[in-house]
Amino acid sequence: QVQLVESGGGLVQAGNSLRLSCAASGRTVSIATMGWFRQAPGKEREFVAAIASSGGTTYDGDSVKGRFTISRDDAKNTLYLQMNSLKPEDTAVYYCAASLLPFALRSKSLYGSWGQGTQVTVSS
Repeated sequence: QVQLVESGGGLVQAGNSLRLSCAASGRTVSIATMGWFRQAPGKEREFVAAIASSGGTTYDGDSVKGRFTISRDDAKNTLYLQMNSLKPEDTAVYYCAASLLPFALRSKSLYGSWGQGTQVTVSS
C-alpha cells in the first residue's frame, strides 16, 4: 500500500506561482511513475503531468506545457509540481497519483494510488 499526501495549494492571483508537493509513504519502493491530475468543478479529472522512474516526463501539451514543471526527489519520496504564470482556468483540486508501471502515464486508470487532493484557486 502507498499513501500520498498533497500540500501547497492555496489562493493566488493570476500570473503568480505555486509549488505543490506530494509526500509518499508505505511501500514506496513499488512506485515507478508518479503523476498530477486536476479536477475543476463539474468536470472530469484530467491529466496534468507525469514523471517516470527514469526521469522521463510528459505534460498535457495544450494547457500546461511551458508553465508547469513536474519533478521528483526519490530520496525524500516526494513529488513536486511547480506552477508558474497561473491562470484562472488552472483553478481545480490537484491530485497526486502513483503507478507501478515504469512509463510516464497519461491515463488515470493506470494509477493505483491517489492522494486526497489540494485546492488551487487562481483569481483574475
